[in-house]
Amino acid sequence: MSSTTGQRDIVIIGGGIIGCTTAYFLTRHPLYDPQRHKITVLEASKVAGGASGKAGGLLALWAYPSNIVPLSYRLHAQLAQEHGGHERWGYRRIHCGQLAAKGRLLKQANGTNGTKENGGSVSLQKRSKQAIGTLRAAGIPKDLDWFAAESVKGYDEMGDPDTTAQVHPYQFTTSMAKLAEEKGAQIILGMVTDIDRSDGVVKSVTYKDKATAETRTIPATDVVISAGPWSQSVYPPAPISALRAHSVTIRPSRPVSAYALFTEISLPADFGRTGESTRSKRSHGKHVTPEIYARPNNEVYACGEGDTFVPLPKTTADVETDDARCQDIIDYIASISDEMRDGEVTARQACYLPNVNASSGGPLIGETGVKGLLLATGHTCWGIQNGPGTGKLISEFVFDGKAKSASIGSLDPRKVL
Repeated sequence: MSSTTGQRDIVIIGGGIIGCTTAYFLTRHPLYDPQRHKITVLEASKVAGGASGKAGGLLALWAYPSNIVPLSYRLHAQLAQEHGGHERWGYRRIHCGQLAAKGRLLKQANGTNGTKENGGSVSLQKRSKQAIGTLRAAGIPKDLDWFAAESVKGYDEMGDPDTTAQVHPYQFTTSMAKLAEEKGAQIILGMVTDIDRSDGVVKSVTYKDKATAETRTIPATDVVISAGPWSQSVYPPAPISALRAHSVTIRPSRPVSAYALFTEISLPADFGRTGESTRSKRSHGKHVTPEIYARPNNEVYACGEGDTFVPLPKTTADVETDDARCQDIIDYIASISDEMRDGEVTARQACYLPNVNASSGGPLIGETGVKGLLLATGHTCWGIQNGPGTGKLISEFVFDGKAKSASIGSLDPRKVL
């Protein structure tokens, strides 16, 4: 890398969680000098406009890869403590488990465990002694009481508040961006069109300004490519592909307890294909596996399986949301929870996750073989979890010339480039 003495022009490409945490930790590095070191984040659309604003926000010591997870999990706790993350971005410790359930036909769900008449109150029969006894017999924790008793078949704990936590991704990412700006980083909205790396050394970055459509070139001594699924568009050698994922947020009919749940729901044979549902006419599989994350402030996030039907668009602003896929998620969780069924859908959304096309998997963090050019991408579904760790490691590559906080030789981009 370039010498730590003299002027440094550090350009970060991508304003998602990896780019923003990289900017944050660069501005907190002991060698950072705002008088000599210029840090610029180039984001094509808006900060946290992609998966970093639409992910689930689950943090876990049992995530992967194991060589950066402990570092990043610890940094999450430290950041929340230092910057008021509990209030600012919803950081909290939670339980996590696998929930096995049998879905109900939506018509049955509308009358079995709760009814809504004339917009009035909802009667939740699952709160009866018999329903509570059924939940206890299935091994359901006492406070996990927002699922229909006749639907739940089993629960297995995956993580407790010592090993599992959560943040609100959009709030966390934008907070990291603001904290980096407070220490001198600059965020520019513009699409990168070229990285001058002639003679094997980065020299400049050219981008098209979002507001003016003008083409501008800025000098660069260090370039960090953290553009998620768009990383290959910026740097074609990067073996990164994209997977589209849909999700919804719901304001449940009553507050629910702090759990992240990986479900396996067995659907009735005619679910979503007969007159019992006017909301969903799609063909469904026998088993579906939506993830359900309860968040602070009476919000629940739920996501479904990924797809590759629609290619990666030009920017996060161009991502298409398939309303039918979002409705599937809503119907699946409504079939096992009256609180979800009777709640208010507050968002239907889609994003793309970055995957590494290599047998070694990802993410890719470190040098590329081009002097001054670093990769920090391919984090799949664990970008929010591993964002702080990645940002700190990249700050070390820039200022110290190597990763110091974790041993990440297995994530070296040069192994797959």
